[in-house]
Amino acid sequence: MYEFLNRSKTFIVMNLFELRPNYGSVHSSKRLGRGQGSGKGGTSTRGHKGAKSRSGYSRKLGFEGGQMPLQRRLPKFGMKTSAGKNVAIVHLHDIQRACEESLLSSLTITPDDLFRVGLIKSRSYVKVLFDKEITIAMTLSSHGISFKAKRALESCKGSFQLI
Repeated sequence: MYEFLNRSKTFIVMNLFELRPNYGSVHSSKRLGRGQGSGKGGTSTRGHKGAKSRSGYSRKLGFEGGQMPLQRRLPKFGMKTSAGKNVAIVHLHDIQRACEESLLSSLTITPDDLFRVGLIKSRSYVKVLFDKEITIAMTLSSHGISFKAKRALESCKGSFQLI
C-alpha cells in the first residue's frame, strides 16, 4: 500500500495483488468420508441407497424425476422436410428492373444470370414470385414459380421453363 499526501487529504492506493480476504472469513471445507469422528464419515452426506448415493451418478439433461419432461409436454408445430431445401426467392419486378438497367443482356434468364447480377445469393433452388405487374416479355427458367407470377409472365407474352 502506498500513501500520498495532497492538500490535507491522504490517499491510499492499493494493487489487486495486495487484496486478501479478512482473517477468519475463509474456511477450508470439511473433508468427506474420513471416518466417523469427522462428522462426515459413513455415507459422506449422500444418504442411504439410491442412485444419488452411488459413485458415477449423473442425472440426464432435462430429467425431472420421472415426471414427463417439459420438452415432451409441449406441443410440436410445423414440419421439417428431410430434403431441407434452401430456396432463393426472386420477384418478377426485380428481374424486370435488372433488364431495364441493362444488367441482364438477354431476355432469356437463368438462375446463373440472376446470381451474377446479385438478385439471389445461391443457385441451389430458385423460386420466382409475383409482386407487381411487368411489361417486358422474357423467357424465364427456374426451379419454381408461383401461379400469379406465371400468369403475369404469360400476360405480357413471356414464357417459363421449369428446370
